[in-house]
Amino acid sequence: MFTRFDTNQIYVGGVAMGGGAPVSVQSMLNRPAGDFEGNIEQAKQLENAGCDIIRVAVPDKNTVKLVELLKNSVKVPIVADIHFDFQLAIECVAAGVDKIRINPGNIGDDSRVKLVVEACRSRDVPIRVGVNSGSVNKEILAKYSGPTPEALVESGLYHIRLLEKFDYNNIVLSIKSSDVKTMYAAYDLAAQSCPYPLHLGVTEAGTKHMGIIKSAAGIGSLLLRDIGDTIRVSLTDNPVEEVKAAKDILSACGHDVGGIKFVSCPTCGRTKIDLIRLARDVEDALSDCRKNITVAIMGCAVNGPGEASHADIGVAGGDGCGLIFKKGEIIRKVDEGELLTELINEIEKM
Repeated sequence: MFTRFDTNQIYVGGVAMGGGAPVSVQSMLNRPAGDFEGNIEQAKQLENAGCDIIRVAVPDKNTVKLVELLKNSVKVPIVADIHFDFQLAIECVAAGVDKIRINPGNIGDDSRVKLVVEACRSRDVPIRVGVNSGSVNKEILAKYSGPTPEALVESGLYHIRLLEKFDYNNIVLSIKSSDVKTMYAAYDLAAQSCPYPLHLGVTEAGTKHMGIIKSAAGIGSLLLRDIGDTIRVSLTDNPVEEVKAAKDILSACGHDVGGIKFVSCPTCGRTKIDLIRLARDVEDALSDCRKNITVAIMGCAVNGPGEASHADIGVAGGDGCGLIFKKGEIIRKVDEGELLTELINEIEKM
């Protein structure tokens, strides 16, 4: 089993991937390919949200210009997403892209694959082999009678061998499925089969609500086993929401991504303040806070300073009031209407 500590380490621009490096967060621009200004603005938004790597579709020669524009606009490494046209991959490398996403088996014969490999080798640009349920090699698909986990992995390894043939191993592998169980099983098998960094994701996961749930189940379960080196949460939504969700999944799995960790109780009959509203207001007020602290929003003294004593700071509700506490020690009692303001003031002092 190759965990994220055992996989080969590569570099996408200045971002290390694999070999024990922190799990990086990726997203993809979704503005029309020819909307250069819109893509640049979105890339800046992703950078501000903490995205580590940004991917952009390059469907034609005109879009290659966007690679250079993005490189001059953000510090985040840029990945060019290429389908079929090997020449676009070569031109993107020349334009300064940091990684290429391509399936070697889809770009033509060995001579074309060799040209892409030579271009990438000359600038130390890694290649991400991307396979999903809809892009499994036809012969392999027939062999397994469908896009099974085994078919996905065999197809991925087939594409990798086309690169290894030219003594190239600066490779990342993704083998996504929109079915969570298939995705999980495929990555589990891949982790047993090859030493390359794995790009985790549930493809076509859906809109924000269900997409996050499916991604948390698939990506999170693998991360808890230390499988996976970089992740993308695929949502039919603003890409910034993908980055937020990815960071939340990483944090929930015990990865240090900085920023505040929230703890809040689900409320019960003992709760005598509007804790649901308070929890939402606190989360909104601290959405841009990067302090590495745990904040607890608890409903009563039963599960307040005691149960949440590990929190750096928190509140515990009373009857129209609440207690502010730090590391389980009560600081003072505050009226319900002042809880939000007083808690934020205390956090700003920390």
